[in-house]
Amino acid sequence: MEILIIGVFIIGYVLIALEHRLHIDKAATATLIGTISWFILFGVPLVTQGSIPHHIQHSLLHHVSEAASILFFLLGAMTIVEVIDSYDGFQYILRLLRVHQVGVFLGISTTITFFLSAVIDNLTATLLMVSLLQKVISPEQRSSRLLGASLVVLAANSGGAWSPLGDITTTMLWIKGCITEKVIIQRTFIPSLLSVVLPYLIIFSKLRSASIEIKSYNGENFIVPRQVSLVVLIFGIGGILAVPLMKIFLHVPPFLAMLLSLGGVWLLTEVFYRRLRRKLEEPNRLRVAAALERIDTPSLLFFLGILLAIGALGEIGALRGLAQLLDRWIGNLDAVVFLLGILSAVVDNVPLVAAAIEMYPLSEFPVDHRLWEFLAYAAGVGGNLLIIGSAAGVIAMGMENIEFFWYLRRVSWIAFIGYSVGALAYILLV
Repeated sequence: MEILIIGVFIIGYVLIALEHRLHIDKAATATLIGTISWFILFGVPLVTQGSIPHHIQHSLLHHVSEAASILFFLLGAMTIVEVIDSYDGFQYILRLLRVHQVGVFLGISTTITFFLSAVIDNLTATLLMVSLLQKVISPEQRSSRLLGASLVVLAANSGGAWSPLGDITTTMLWIKGCITEKVIIQRTFIPSLLSVVLPYLIIFSKLRSASIEIKSYNGENFIVPRQVSLVVLIFGIGGILAVPLMKIFLHVPPFLAMLLSLGGVWLLTEVFYRRLRRKLEEPNRLRVAAALERIDTPSLLFFLGILLAIGALGEIGALRGLAQLLDRWIGNLDAVVFLLGILSAVVDNVPLVAAAIEMYPLSEFPVDHRLWEFLAYAAGVGGNLLIIGSAAGVIAMGMENIEFFWYLRRVSWIAFIGYSVGALAYILLV
């Protein structure tokens, strides 16, 4: 049974890694390996022993409940961001990027991405900021646009690493009780900042003598009244920011706090919809129901499948054995985590972190142990080393047609310098 489950996971992992070559959606693969693994756990004892152990059913329900808390959290956050976008709330950020000096432009876009990704998650921040870059830099400035998009990816992943709301892996560690909000920010903010500041300085030096032709600003009108857009932006971002505060002071699960914020945004926008529906050509796009249709549902199913598959591996003891093997081979825990960060550029960081949580139990590595903090940094920032190493990189790759080998030649070594310096800073500071 153990060999079967490990074999299914390895085959599925290969298919996920080759998604762009095979044109098979990774969500389909993850869903299959997650469900098949548990079918094996149920089926083999039934065939060999004539009954299913009671603890198998209990374990499945436990893993499903943990996965559901993450998925509902992401569902709420992604929907709120979609609603803000539908009300043109992010147009205010676009106005900040209307500058002509290359240093100022790169500095503003990188800074906004770094902090924005900590609030609305790195995937959404990348989608938003690359879209804004496309509106600001003309297509003729191809090199500047590619480097700008690459900087967005670096800033989004680094910004998401230090925040419980930023990167899905940090969110997983937070929701599972491995880290707390205050400590993860205190101990990983400076390393995360260094991991993007150094690449920014290197890329800036490459473009220092180049002029960036900014698209002319035609004062594009807001489709929605500006006052309404601003209210939805403030209310939506405020609702997301309130989630960790509600967890700290009310001790409610993050997914419950996020759903409360979503409910508030939903009610507010229903009021605005009733007022605006006769003034706009397509008023239905302003409703939360329309936003729910636009969110990335396959990504949610991908997370569910991966978490179920990892849960099955943990059930058979495979992950704990891997942890013991790494400890024997390498010995140094910081070195193990640093290598896991590099590995996250080759394979998805979600299953890596999910596996690490199963490999190192909280009974031995308690809340806010340096393992979890360093893992949050490594898994988030390590994805910068390859364009396909993170969801943010894949999004930018598709939007700007960034070639894999172009990024490998021009950006990967820069990202590695930032990742290594940030990791060294964490080791020295903590």
